[in-house]
Amino acid sequence: MEKATMSVQELASQLGISLPKAYELVKRPGFPVLRIGTRILIPVDAFREWLSDNATRE
Repeated sequence: MEKATMSVQELASQLGISLPKAYELVKRPGFPVLRIGTRILIPVDAFREWLSDNATRE
């Protein structure tokens, strides 16, 4: 079964960006996050939709 959420560290790894850049990304308005206490989780399906919607097409 595929995980429903990923951590900020997993997000950084998936996108090939640094951990500080991943934290900048999750603080952007409109970026899909779940905050549970101090923990930040990214719903995988919502992230894929966000990525598709925000990809620039030239």
